Amino acid sequence: MAPYLKLDHVDKSFTRGSQTTEVLKDINLSIEKGEYVSIIGHSGCGKSTMLNIVAGLTTATIGGVLLEGREVNSPGPDRAVVFQNHSLLPWLTVYDNVRLGVDKVFGKTKSRAERHQWTMHNLDLVQMGHAKDRRPSEVSGGMKQRVGIARALAMEPKVLLLDEPFGALDALTRAHLQDSVMALHQKLGNTIIMITHDVDEAVLLSDRIVMMTNGPSARIGEILDVPLPRPRKRLELASNATYLKCRQRVLEFLYERHRFVEAA
Repeated sequence: MAPYLKLDHVDKSFTRGSQTTEVLKDINLSIEKGEYVSIIGHSGCGKSTMLNIVAGLTTATIGGVLLEGREVNSPGPDRAVVFQNHSLLPWLTVYDNVRLGVDKVFGKTKSRAERHQWTMHNLDLVQMGHAKDRRPSEVSGGMKQRVGIARALAMEPKVLLLDEPFGALDALTRAHLQDSVMALHQKLGNTIIMITHDVDEAVLLSDRIVMMTNGPSARIGEILDVPLPRPRKRLELASNATYLKCRQRVLEFLYERHRFVEAA
């Protein structure tokens, strides 16, 4: 049976003038429906480039991406991206930022009342219904990210792509949002790919962790299964042997790669 999402022998090079840099080399990755997969590695290893190829924001030089057997070659509402920068339109309210995407995707299939109801449903999912009339400048950084997640979910994407979505937040806000994303994944069963630099975040949230070698010509160095049952509770995992073993393995991989760079 074909995988839900497949990166098939993906290479990516960028050319500037006469100079060509190979960022990714022979990336092969299969992801099943409902999986939460994190991609981790040192800066410059092509993590965001890989995510952008899945999103259709950039094209692979060699190889490609298949989603439910169909080639991905352009952006589409079946793949929604949440960036580290929330990317909300500052002149629109929280409600209107989400409604904009809803109207774009469902303008021909849902009535005006249904689109309103769906917008509010997704704001309520991330506990932002009470702030629907505020503008981005009137809410906190964590609340902005909640709105960004609501906007992405409202498009009913087949794959939710998270590009370091909590990287700019303080530790407490980050923890609360991680818990919210875990709860949403548990409730909706959506397929998620997340870019992160945070080892604890990767182990806490993921079913599998894809560890990238250093760039240029970065490859998948190792894929680690995280066999922790769901739902997961942060405090209980702090002393969990499986959690600690997974965390140690990711740290060892990243440290070995960092040491290689220093010695080169």
